[in-house]
Amino acid sequence: MAVVPEPNTEPAHERSDAARNRALLLDAARSLVAKNGAGAVTMDDVAAAARVGKGTLFRRFGSRAGLMMVLLDEDERASQQAFLFGPPPLGPDAPPMDRLLAFGRERLRFVHAHHELLSAANRDPRTRYGPPVAVLRTHVRVLLASAQTSGDLDAQTDALLALLDADYVEHQLNDGGQTLETLGDAWESLARKLAGR
Repeated sequence: MAVVPEPNTEPAHERSDAARNRALLLDAARSLVAKNGAGAVTMDDVAAAARVGKGTLFRRFGSRAGLMMVLLDEDERASQQAFLFGPPPLGPDAPPMDRLLAFGRERLRFVHAHHELLSAANRDPRTRYGPPVAVLRTHVRVLLASAQTSGDLDAQTDALLALLDADYVEHQLNDGGQTLETLGDAWESLARKLAGR
């Protein structure tokens, strides 16, 4: 997974038929994941839904895992765009505490929607601690510092991010009697306590 580029960065040149096939495949995969869950989606399903040959799918993404990582990467980029460059309260024109609270609630929704993909990515140390996670960690740490939080910012950042772990969130939603709203309230409570508010 890659870190989101600066706005207006041009993508690498791609043949129009290759770009069309890529878009068809990703749209088909995204639709199937939304309908059936990532675990139930096969390469055969994606190729059939996109009406392209299975070989095209494998040449483009290498494997089912490769396809799933591209889906996650694209959504991570959109999420990063929102909190790095988007409108308030998530984006940079809001006070740090407002941004931190909005980020937690938005990320909980993202984690829930992408649980299967994030859970799989978290099993591999290369993706669990890769660039997208570093961006999230840096973002939370900067917001804590900007909100004039005192103490060990690294430990506080880790404590907050633990509340956003994909498996933790799903466990709380499925077995802990929590909702996205109550998990967001817990994020807000901890964030405010860490910032002394």
